[in-house]
Amino acid sequence: MESIFSKNIRIFLYSLLALVYISGLFIPVMEYDSAQHATMAMHMYLENDFLHLYKGFDDYLDKPHMHFWLSAMSFKIFGVSHWAYRLPALIFTMIGAYSCFRLARELYGRKAGHIASFIFLSTQAIILANHDVRTDAVLTGASIYAIWQLVKYIKSEKLLHVILGSIGLGVAFSTKGQLAVLMIGGALLCYILYNRKWNTVFNWKVLMGIITFLITCIPMLYAYYVQFDLHPEKIVNGQTNVSGIRFIFWDQSFNRFSVSDAEASGSSTDYFFFFHTMLWAFLPWAVIAYIAIFHRSIQFVKAKFKHKNGLEFLTVGGFWLIMIIINLSKSKLPHYMNSLFPVLAVLISGYLVYLLESSNNKILKIILRVQYFIISLGSILAIVLVTLVFPASYIQLIFYGLLFAILCYNIYRKNELVSKTIIISVLFSVFVNFSLNTQFYPSLLNYQAGSNMVKVIDEENIEIDDVYIFDKAYSWSLNFYTKRDTPSLSVEDFSNNKGKWLFVYEKDLERLISQNVHWETIYEVPRYRITMLTLPFLNPKTRNSQLSKAYLLQLN
Repeated sequence: MESIFSKNIRIFLYSLLALVYISGLFIPVMEYDSAQHATMAMHMYLENDFLHLYKGFDDYLDKPHMHFWLSAMSFKIFGVSHWAYRLPALIFTMIGAYSCFRLARELYGRKAGHIASFIFLSTQAIILANHDVRTDAVLTGASIYAIWQLVKYIKSEKLLHVILGSIGLGVAFSTKGQLAVLMIGGALLCYILYNRKWNTVFNWKVLMGIITFLITCIPMLYAYYVQFDLHPEKIVNGQTNVSGIRFIFWDQSFNRFSVSDAEASGSSTDYFFFFHTMLWAFLPWAVIAYIAIFHRSIQFVKAKFKHKNGLEFLTVGGFWLIMIIINLSKSKLPHYMNSLFPVLAVLISGYLVYLLESSNNKILKIILRVQYFIISLGSILAIVLVTLVFPASYIQLIFYGLLFAILCYNIYRKNELVSKTIIISVLFSVFVNFSLNTQFYPSLLNYQAGSNMVKVIDEENIEIDDVYIFDKAYSWSLNFYTKRDTPSLSVEDFSNNKGKWLFVYEKDLERLISQNVHWETIYEVPRYRITMLTLPFLNPKTRNSQLSKAYLLQLN
């Protein structure tokens, strides 16, 4: 039996998931990281310079180039737009879904394939990564593709698979650096250890894979060399003699374990950070994941890690190894674990198939009740967001109501337990995320100052080239939607730029007044850091008290 789902059910679920992902393409880019990355890719395209990465007007040494190259190439083909920026992320997410499908079938048989794909595509963090686009969608897709191909190599010892897997590893490394090697290498190490496949490691074909990996990385390494190694005089993060090559092979990841680096990028001493972050990031599958991990771990302990048919250690061992390592890092952000989610999707698919084939209805019923609880709470929250926090139109509410009715129908409809668990969880994810993508996020972006000021600039026919920012206080959405790197002015420059327009935040307005800066025309828009939501902001009655302002001043 190829699948526990009929063909019509598969098409229906994939179509609804496609609706969610397509709707996410057309949300305006969000500050900070997503809009910043979009602007950096746009700079590459506008300047036709694919060797240098700049954050505004400063050299950028943090993430490698692949994500930016892909988006810049998309701009070349389709022009500068938020959907063109997101398109490479969506493509790699589809690659990731297909790789989950094939890897699950490889490890657990034909029934597991579509289960893994549905779990991956309906995971909250994966959907979020396709509209709040950073490097993670490309990294995730390339990583699980590499794992799938290298597992195929380990099982078949065919050269083609090690070559394709090494290309995937090279793309992942060129997207996020050493984190990609940790994710892919950790999972494969566990697979090799459990299956005693050391002969596939000490093999001339692996040498060909290493060569392929290095060739894939050459463009990224050359770009780092040109921008940094050839210019030791550059001051980067307060230092000179900075090597881009050393950075990507050592400093980028290993410095994250030091306090000094962590202070600059999400410092945390919470060594369980990713364990509890997973509870929301891996919705609606997080509790099932913990049940599966616990049960599989117990199975391996009881078997004393001896090889046993029907078990694989890639997913369970890979999970524990990677989670322990990244939790030890002082630098922690939720999206660091995104590339672990396809591995978990494969793990859950295998576990559910195991429960199905062993007729373990007791645990399946517990899992289903857990999903009922998650779906109930999540649906209530989604309804509150689109009716009370940011009220939707009647037409929108009718459509959301239809999706919710389909969800409720499948909850009450009798079905086989595994199939029902997957179907209602996917439908829940579709209902919530389509509502967010078409109502909540667009309404939220009314409080993003930069992109909304661009609307004022267009409406008032203000010449784009006359617009400046104040003292490098970047607004990445302003830059992206004006399709330029907005130049900066300091107070000393104002006397030579009378009549020009200055974009300034409320916190800097008093500084201008104290410096006796004069202006004659002023436009204002509300401002809120929309990626840091609070209850007072979400409450319409107290929202205005949480807002600041941004201004466009015409210097006098």
